[in-house]
This record gives sequence, C-alpha cells and structure tokens, in this order.
Amino acid sequence: MPRMKVVQATRPGALEIVERDIPKPGHFQVRIKVHACGICHSDSYTNEGLWQGVVYPRVPGHEVAGTVDEVGEGVTQWKKGQRVGIGWAGGHCGECIPCRKGEFVACIKQKITGIHYDGGYGEYMIAPVEALAAIPESLSFEEAAPLLCAGITTFNALRHSTARAGDLVAISSIGGLGHLALQFSNKMGFKTVGISHGNEKEELARKLGAHFYIDSSKVNVADELQKLGGATVILSTTPSGKATTPLIEGLGLGGELVVVGAASDPIEVTSLQLIRLKRTIRGWASGSSLDSEEALKFCALTGIRPMIEKFPLEKAHDAYQHMMTNRARFRSVLVNE
Repeated sequence: MPRMKVVQATRPGALEIVERDIPKPGHFQVRIKVHACGICHSDSYTNEGLWQGVVYPRVPGHEVAGTVDEVGEGVTQWKKGQRVGIGWAGGHCGECIPCRKGEFVACIKQKITGIHYDGGYGEYMIAPVEALAAIPESLSFEEAAPLLCAGITTFNALRHSTARAGDLVAISSIGGLGHLALQFSNKMGFKTVGISHGNEKEELARKLGAHFYIDSSKVNVADELQKLGGATVILSTTPSGKATTPLIEGLGLGGELVVVGAASDPIEVTSLQLIRLKRTIRGWASGSSLDSEEALKFCALTGIRPMIEKFPLEKAHDAYQHMMTNRARFRSVLVNE
C-alpha cells in the first residue's frame, strides 16, 4: 500500500514525523494532496493538549491548501485535481437546523480540522466535503493557506462589524492577524489606523493600507483615536486582555471593540464605559467553508496577500516553535515540494 509522511502529535508536547498508509476517502469525503499548510497558534490546542478530548496520535493543521486527489462515494460537486482549502471549521454533525444551514461555526458540536480529525501537517489528508473551499487560480497554495484561518477571521470580523465605508477603523497589533486586517480594512473602504508598540512597523503599516499610525509606546492610544473622532470599530488582534483593555476608551459613540486575539487574561471594563457612549464588545471566530471561499475571492480580487515564511514538512517542529516563541514575524507555512 502507498505510504505518506505526516507530522503527528503522539501526545501533548511531542511532535514527530512518521510514515502512514495513504488513507482512502469514505462516504462524502475527499482525499487532499496537501501542497501547503499554515501554522497557527491554535495548533497548540492539539500540540500542547489544551483541547479536552483530543485523541492521540493526531495530525495538527487547519490552514490547508491542496488539490483533490480522490473522491469518496456520494461526492458529486468536487473533482480530482480541483484546488481546495480546509480551514478551522472542518465540518459539522448535521443534526440540527443551524448545522444544515451551514451556521455551525460557533456550535459546540462542530468538527475542527486537526483536532477532531487529522489535519494538514502531512502529504495527504481526508476531509468531509462540507469543509472544502475552492481556491482561485491567482492565489498560490502558500498564499492561500494562512487565509483559511488568519485571513477569514479578520475578513469576517470586519465585514460583519458596524463599520461602513469611510468610518474610522483601528487595527491593534501588526502581526500574523493584524497585517492581514490592515489590508482588509483598507480594501473595504475604511479610514484605517494601525496600532503597534514602537515606530519600526509604521512604514509597513502604511504600506499595508494604514492611513494613520499610532505608536503605543509614545502616546496614549485612546486619546489619539479620540483626536481622530473616535473609532467606529477597533479590531484587537492582540493576544492579551491587559493590552486590549485601554483600547475601549478609543471608541466613539456606538463604537465596537471586536476581539479576535485569543487571550487567557481578562479584558477589564466598567459598565459606565459602555453605557455612556453605547459601546459594545464582541468576539469573532473564523467562519464556514463558504466564508473561506468569499475571503479567498476577495483577496484574489483586491491583491491582499499574507506575508509568509516557508518551511519543509520535515521542519514542522522547528516551524511550530518559531511561531510559538514569537520569532515568526507574520505567518509560517509548511510546504510539500
């Protein structure tokens, strides 16, 4: 039987490269030949055992870009050779009305790629058809991969926010999520503010679409946003509740703080901060496969691209540590040549 290489978490804290039989797709499944897989901080749920119920060994990876290699019984809408991606929302149970409508992203029964079934740290993987998104020809596999999590999260969060063209939108932190959020904000027609600690990212922020830049190490961010009229939306990509807390006072009347940077410490807010200017705070997570397709199409149309560092599959452990120790400036991607 043909064999493939995968990088699996044999137990929490242990990544290793092994050989396995190339699997066959089942009913309503497809086999994907993986060309690229982005490395996301959320891979730590599998790699570090932070998600209860992960069955080991498990292959992580939920930013998967490749081609359909074989289709299982009952699959009619996908053909061998099609360019497809699989993101965080890797399918659903199909038992309730929201699932059947595709509104399963926040459902506790949703299937998560790389957690509930093997993901993209390998040469091949099996995925349910409802997890697939078509990748436009103008996007390379390496470019598409990070868009299937970091991209769709920031794209969805902004397009479902209260901001409309011309409104002031601030992006806090210019990293793996923030560098994409700046591009989305600009292309959606928002008056875009980049926020980061220090002045070394100002040139990049403006290149990515920021009309204004705020150096949080030198000035009070909230005061600077109020000088600009107060933000309609602040998108916090910062993985820190403490760093997010001061942003609330930068919101204008009816302003909205949208949180996409996952943090374990709390965001502190008083009721008066919300009541007096009708402010709101909300979180946003990922999106469905249809959302992924729309994000990919938007990027293909507008020229939005992630900034990536490429690693071969054999260097998956190094690439993961590169990301976890904050040495990855933006997005790390595993590539099968």
